[in-house]
Amino acid sequence: MTKSELKVFLDEKVIQYNNPEFLETDPIQIPHLFTSKEDIEISAFLTATIAWGNRKSIINNSHKLMERMGQSPYDFVINHTDENLENLSGFVHRTFNDIDLTYFIQSLKTIYENHNGLEGVFTTHQTKDSLQPTISEFKKIFFELPHEQRTTKHVSDPLKGSAAKRINMFLRWMVRDAATNVDFGIWKGIHPSKLSCPLDVHSGNVARKLGLLKRKQNDAKALAELDKNLRKLDPLDPVKYDFALFGLGVFEKF
Repeated sequence: MTKSELKVFLDEKVIQYNNPEFLETDPIQIPHLFTSKEDIEISAFLTATIAWGNRKSIINNSHKLMERMGQSPYDFVINHTDENLENLSGFVHRTFNDIDLTYFIQSLKTIYENHNGLEGVFTTHQTKDSLQPTISEFKKIFFELPHEQRTTKHVSDPLKGSAAKRINMFLRWMVRDAATNVDFGIWKGIHPSKLSCPLDVHSGNVARKLGLLKRKQNDAKALAELDKNLRKLDPLDPVKYDFALFGLGVFEKF
């Protein structure tokens, strides 16, 4: 395909998958359970954090997590007691366990009390063209409290070579326009042009087949290459093509 043919093809796939039917099988359905900004942010961040592996398992465990937080994630984060934290005991999703979750809750409280919330951190520390350095700065802030070393692996650092798939997905959810009722568009201080595609096995394989990506590993360098090529197709909203790449890979076995 020529560049113009590729753009037409992918734009059609974006329309096909960037709609509310997508919610039925995607973890983004969890933050759609809520209406307040803070509940949406926190439920999205925690859901994205455990978004690896089987999608049904991700969704089921995210529901269980919201139940343990009384279906009020912001209130739980801000007002939790030691007794409330005991409600989290035994939670596990793959290698993310109750030790990690307890720290995440405590750190989120600090972020909302001292850093103007999740939006405040990412908006304040954003750079001109990319949010990848911002994610690295967020990780430093997130782990300011005493913590176990094992927990740090659950927040990726692009400046150490990670494609940071899950946190880039979370940022897409928060920043991209809500016109199609999939993403939320509740963070107005970050432009969608700075977003990076959540790069995983599916989107990476499809991107390679379409000539959008040559690098074999799904790492930070691959993400930079994919970003560059997606921004040629749409410089203002390059990450809309996440729907096309992911849909082609997961649903069409492209």
